[in-house]
Amino acid sequence: MRLTRSTYRHTALATGAVSLLAGALMLVPGTAQAATAATPQSAAALATELGSRSAGSYLDQATGKMVVNISDPALAQTVRSAGAQPRLVTHSAAQLAQATSRLNGSPEIAGTAWATDPVTNQVIVSVDSTVTGAKLAQVNALVASLGDTARLEHVSGAFRTEIAGGDAIYGGQYRCSLGFSVRSGSTYYFLTAGHCGNIASTWYSNSGHTTVIGTTAGSSFPGNDYAIVRWTGSGTPAGSVDLYSGSQDITSAANAYVGEAVRRSGSTTHVHSGTVSQINATVTYAEGRVSGLIRTNVCAEGGDSGGSLFAGSVAVGLTSGGSGNCTSGGTTYFQPVTEALSAYGVSVF
Repeated sequence: MRLTRSTYRHTALATGAVSLLAGALMLVPGTAQAATAATPQSAAALATELGSRSAGSYLDQATGKMVVNISDPALAQTVRSAGAQPRLVTHSAAQLAQATSRLNGSPEIAGTAWATDPVTNQVIVSVDSTVTGAKLAQVNALVASLGDTARLEHVSGAFRTEIAGGDAIYGGQYRCSLGFSVRSGSTYYFLTAGHCGNIASTWYSNSGHTTVIGTTAGSSFPGNDYAIVRWTGSGTPAGSVDLYSGSQDITSAANAYVGEAVRRSGSTTHVHSGTVSQINATVTYAEGRVSGLIRTNVCAEGGDSGGSLFAGSVAVGLTSGGSGNCTSGGTTYFQPVTEALSAYGVSVF
């Protein structure tokens, strides 16, 4: 068995149709062009530096340029000088953060999710098909109280943790998939989802549980969804993602950004691609709330949970959950890999 970065599956969410932008106003015109185009990292850093007068950044896939949202038109030239396209919006980062804070402090209702969408300049609140009756009324009332800083969307399916087939690692009565191989000095580990790390202390490379490859050294779920397993198998684990027709070497890790093109490798559905639609998303599963996730339009199915989300040679995330399938399409959430690396003091190789 090839122990590369495959994936195993978390749960459920399908995107609803995106309605007309409520908060976005317009791109700020200008003739001056910066000599060097902004990178996703520099655009995000600029948005952070501008503080409450900005409202995030994203990659405009139509132009290939980074856009920085601003609530103060006087900042337009500052953004252009940094190589990004300024976009004047209604809601500042502070206003959107206040709406998110209200949602984060609300009672946990399984089947709900939310994240700030820089493209619509709103906080999108998603409810799955299990949220009905009094619970739906409660969510509706909360979203209504946030005014036009938030918008409700209904999605098909249900948010659920789904530990099903992977092809890489077996623990307890479950089969999951290896995410990324990592190390600290000369000690090797691999990352996977926290909902898998919670279910077993010993991991095997075969369903017969005869070949031990690692022991769980740490796991965080809910709240987060990552786990680390110390490698005890023979040799050194591979530092690449299985493409099922070759492999992709992984040399670094980075935070995701809205509009980023990504791929997901999984043992059930193999390799699929898509884009990042939201970051810092919160999902409430039956087991509890998980925050700080990456939302994508990449499909996944049972058995793909826990594995690798990557962009070229860059590690981006671990599959956490979603809905839909790879026949009709779906939405999948990922745990940012950078958070897991920082938590455990390890690095990809």
